[in-house]
Amino acid sequence: MKVVFFSNYLTHHQSPFCRELQKIDNVDFTFVALEPIEQERLDMGFEDMNMYPYVLRAYESDQIYQKAVELLKECDIMLCGNISDSLLIERVKTGKPMFVLSERMFKKGLYQRFSPRTFKRMKNTHSSFKNSPTYLLCASAFTSADFARLGAYKNKAYKWGYFPEVKRYDNINTLIDKKTPASILWVGRMIDWKHPEFAIEVAKRLKEEGYKFTLDIIGNGKKEEQIRQMVNKNELNDCVKLHGSMSPEEVREYMEKTQIFLFTSDRHEGWGAVLNESMNSGCATVSSHIIGSVPFMVQHSENGLIYKSGNVNDLYKKVKFLLNSPDRRYVIGVNAYKTLAEQWNPENAAKRFYALAQAILKGQDTPALYSDGVCSEAEFLKDGYHHI
Repeated sequence: MKVVFFSNYLTHHQSPFCRELQKIDNVDFTFVALEPIEQERLDMGFEDMNMYPYVLRAYESDQIYQKAVELLKECDIMLCGNISDSLLIERVKTGKPMFVLSERMFKKGLYQRFSPRTFKRMKNTHSSFKNSPTYLLCASAFTSADFARLGAYKNKAYKWGYFPEVKRYDNINTLIDKKTPASILWVGRMIDWKHPEFAIEVAKRLKEEGYKFTLDIIGNGKKEEQIRQMVNKNELNDCVKLHGSMSPEEVREYMEKTQIFLFTSDRHEGWGAVLNESMNSGCATVSSHIIGSVPFMVQHSENGLIYKSGNVNDLYKKVKFLLNSPDRRYVIGVNAYKTLAEQWNPENAAKRFYALAQAILKGQDTPALYSDGVCSEAEFLKDGYHHI
């Protein structure tokens, strides 16, 4: 089976899946990078994974780009990340199976991200695929509903995501036992829709109520000065520390030492791979309900807590619950780790994707191989929050 994955460039959220797919017998795999990695990401310490041996760098010359187009036409299975409509249409013309990998489309609302003209073009493009073997891999719990508004991928949408490296610990209980007591962590770019200010507000209220805790903030961005001012104004320097930007490896080290992880983004967060990483590190996570990865991976009070997006009172209530409930926090951390080690990991994603692709190549139009998890049917999920 010849599988080709087209996207802008290879990231550490995709490469573990690619590596596991390569390991499967009978798979000939190529990743086609259409762009070089951004200098900003390199400056932040990210590796240039376009240099990996299985990557075809189509941007380096016209000749290499044409080789990529030939791969598009001849491969058995094509995965599509961030690519142009013209390449999608070129693949559809072959009549061969294609998987479109997408986060949610309408992060700003139905018509606020796209002009009416662009919306119409997208609708015409994706709805035209309905009679072809083209499928949707949903890298957000809300992707299926968004594409349904385009009249696309009915009964052809599957749960997917991003699959960063999953660590296996000899004893997850030992890792959790060694975590810093009453430790809280927030990680991300300091921008409006990630809401780092919510973490500071939680810290303010905890201190006012007399809790002893630490809050580490990792990341930088345009709101960094505002966050620093909030820390100073509320006299939180003794319990809140701003670390700036760190490499992915350094972030994971902090997660391994932390008991509670805050994930405060709003609907603009397509997937949110820090949820994978923090759960893998045995953190008890408290996550906004509208983040793309949350409905897929988190079962409330079992392997994480979910709060209503934008509701700081709800967020604070659930953080305080975890601080006051060490036994429950412990169980949630263990279950979070198991969710990644057993289900939402690159190995399982590659295995299930291969089985799904095989079924389609053998003539099944809409295979339903799994009842839950990766590559199971993606239900039509709207934004509504059900009180927990």
